[in-house]
Amino acid sequence: MTLALRDCTFAYRRRRPTLRNFSYELPQGLTILLGPNGAGKSTLLRLAASVTHPQSGSVTLDSFSSRDKEFRHHVAWMPQNITPMPSLTCREYVAYVGWLKGMTRSEAWREARRALARVELTEKSDVRSSQLSGGQLRRVGVASALVHQARVLLLDEPTAGMDPRQRRIFRDILTSLTDEVQVLLSTHDVGDLAEEADHVTVLSDGKILHSGTTPSFLGLAPRGTAPGRTAEGAYMSLLHHDG
Repeated sequence: MTLALRDCTFAYRRRRPTLRNFSYELPQGLTILLGPNGAGKSTLLRLAASVTHPQSGSVTLDSFSSRDKEFRHHVAWMPQNITPMPSLTCREYVAYVGWLKGMTRSEAWREARRALARVELTEKSDVRSSQLSGGQLRRVGVASALVHQARVLLLDEPTAGMDPRQRRIFRDILTSLTDEVQVLLSTHDVGDLAEEADHVTVLSDGKILHSGTTPSFLGLAPRGTAPGRTAEGAYMSLLHHDG
């Protein structure tokens, strides 16, 4: 399935457009969406998730418009902050999301167990969501997307506040899902760029500076960049030339 934004313009109240005549097509696999704060990453994700709609242009998933019920069934969005439901266990939380997406109660309950297993949280199934760490709660958010078999997963700054080990676990889980789900993960931290990422898109001031494979992005690093800082070098080089 192909998620595409075509000539989209979006502006918040009486402000200059965050995105103007913006077009983007999500590649297959895991894509890292890089950009400084205020670049338009969250706006792009909200449009792609049908949380908001463009003032002009279109957002589609194959033949479905972002205003169609079928579009929302196939596209899942995880915002920066996930609010736990203190009265619900992890399995109940995930099953509830499935029910909201139109699944029967029995189907949602059964699939919630499978979804939690995919994000390695089976042992937390009966733990209340309010007792989870931030990293675990975000994994519950991913399970909530998987429970209704979404084909596209949009993640807005999901690793904020995670320590390096939590980030590694989270990225490994996302990588394991890309055979069945397209993933777009936004971040302003180059440290979130894992070698396993298939593509990198760099956004600045509402414009795409680069969109291509991870090797093509890393190849933009200036000659002489220190080992281990290739991604940072490539990113800063793009931002410098844009400025």
